[in-house]
Parts: sequence; C-alpha cells; structure tokens
Amino acid sequence: MSAEDLENYEAELELQLYREYKDVANLFNYVVETERRFYLANNVDLKTRSADGEVFFDLTLTDAWVWDVYRTGRFVQSVRIVTFKDVNIEELNRTEELTIPKEGLN
Repeated sequence: MSAEDLENYEAELELQLYREYKDVANLFNYVVETERRFYLANNVDLKTRSADGEVFFDLTLTDAWVWDVYRTGRFVQSVRIVTFKDVNIEELNRTEELTIPKEGLN
C-alpha cells in the first residue's frame, strides 16, 4: 500500500465518520471537545478540581458518542474524562441542519 493509498483510506474513514456524526448529532444535547477527543452527549457533569496547586477538569458524560475513526463502538453509556487542558462544552441547537463543506474534510 502506497502512502497515497493510505492517505486516501484515512480520508475516506474521516468522511464516513463525519456522515455518521451528521446522522446522530440530533440525538444529543451537548458537544464536548477536549484536547484529545470530541464527544456528543445527553448529560455532562463538569467539576473543576485542584491538587498540589494544579487545576484540572473532571467530566462525566452519559449517553455519549465518541468521535474516533478507529473505534468500532462509538456509542457509550458513560465516559469519565480527566484533563488539565481547557474543555469546550456547547449545547446543541437541534433545529440546525449540518452540512458537509464543499471543499471536503481536511
């Protein structure tokens, strides 16, 4: 397999994942973005904690979907995330229609 074949394969996986995201996004209330992953969830519990002078975030998501190309089971009942980086949580507006950009995914 050439480098170009591998790149095309990975691009196709990302496109399939985006299409799945588009299909399931209306089932969820929140979008959660961490430095490592992107999630959809119906319930989000965020706690800011500190230990030894370090601040970190302890998130628990329930009824979630995980954006991960290599994961076969993306729907999970519960996810606990501990991160030292910023967390972005947005409440979804379920009336908005998601579209694939004309220039595709990069």
